[in-house]
Amino acid sequence: MSEAVETPTTAAGPDESGLGEEYENEPVPASARKSLFAVSAVWVGFPMIMTSAVFSGIVVYNLGFVTGLLAIVVGDLILMGYVGTLSYLAGGSGKNFALTAADTFGARGFRIVSGFLSVLVIGWFAFQTGMVGSTLNVSMGWSATWITLLAGLLFVALTFVGIRAISWIGVVASALFVPLGVVAVVLAAGDTGFDSAFSYSGGAGASAFSFGVAVTMVIACFADSGTMTADFTRWARSGRQGALAAFAAFPVAYFIAQLVGALVVALGASAAADTTGGDFLHVLVGGGGILVPLAIVFVFVNLGSVCAHCLYNGAVGFGNITGKTMRQLTIVLGILGTVAAVAGIWSYFATWLNILGVLVPPIGVIIILDQLVFASKRAPARGGLYWKPFAAWAIGAAVALATHFYAPQLSDAVVAMLTGAVAFTLLTYAVRGSAVPAGAPVAQPVLSGENA
Repeated sequence: MSEAVETPTTAAGPDESGLGEEYENEPVPASARKSLFAVSAVWVGFPMIMTSAVFSGIVVYNLGFVTGLLAIVVGDLILMGYVGTLSYLAGGSGKNFALTAADTFGARGFRIVSGFLSVLVIGWFAFQTGMVGSTLNVSMGWSATWITLLAGLLFVALTFVGIRAISWIGVVASALFVPLGVVAVVLAAGDTGFDSAFSYSGGAGASAFSFGVAVTMVIACFADSGTMTADFTRWARSGRQGALAAFAAFPVAYFIAQLVGALVVALGASAAADTTGGDFLHVLVGGGGILVPLAIVFVFVNLGSVCAHCLYNGAVGFGNITGKTMRQLTIVLGILGTVAAVAGIWSYFATWLNILGVLVPPIGVIIILDQLVFASKRAPARGGLYWKPFAAWAIGAAVALATHFYAPQLSDAVVAMLTGAVAFTLLTYAVRGSAVPAGAPVAQPVLSGENA
């Protein structure tokens, strides 16, 4: 871009907090990039969580073990390509999601996209925080309200430290999940062994949902933060390392968590397979002894990992919109999310999944096409709002919404991706020019004085 770039003023420099620069408003410089292990650790600890086991268990309850596992694998592979490609772009540019979205949707248009996704991830923060309270209330009889408040405070403090803390809690969370997940499955198998799992045909009966709905559930569970993967993988030293870090999460870490939940349900050990799916905390608590305190620590660390990731996504996203720092917004958004968690928003997860499955996937596909496939056809950046990506997003979401009501056997998420991609491709080739005239020059949301 040839025009000068206005430099917004941030509230804190890299040394003011003593916790390190988070580069909310500029690309991460090469000198600050992190190792493949560090970036992978951020992502691995995100999907290897109890929530993934819960949803995979619900899928298996509806479709049976073999068919459910097939739907899980299909959804994981789609996420692998989707998140991996977006991570490749982020590792190459060093830009977070908001800056990346500004390149495709415009310096004003990105606020709509980034604001929308940031609200959704804060919703997930509230959901996961509330899940800590409800899980320990069911398993231990503790007050759900007070545990939720405690969890919210701890998770806000963790996120405030920044990407380094999120990386390390990811390592600890995955290190706890694998052995405890194995113990839970072994206890669930009991004296009958694992063979019975393969013959499990599901327990939903006539109310079972379709294969397409199952694939949408798998994708939608991480559609929002997966689309915002640049917030994490911008720290990678190259596009290749960014993609590899994403692959460590999808399918590897995600599938491990899903397999545990699927087996818990298929082996008949779920407390309520239709609603809590593969939640295996009660299995650990039932084992007694050292497993009880380990299970309690596990809940806080495991769900704390995903909460910190979601809150970080939201804080970085709103940081670009408001000009405030990640840490300032972590406090504000964390308080709002914790209040929402105490109010019980965690119990409405099905509504969040439906919204995500329809509205989010076209966004990432459009960014991939615009910045990777059709890079040579992009018009010179002029600020403002670019209408073609918004039109393609609307078309993809509308067709997916129609699919949800009139063809429920299909996957809303896949339909949204495909129709959004086709619409943007046709608009790219059929219509010249991409920016809505903005009148006065519009500053790009970047803290760099260099030309992009």
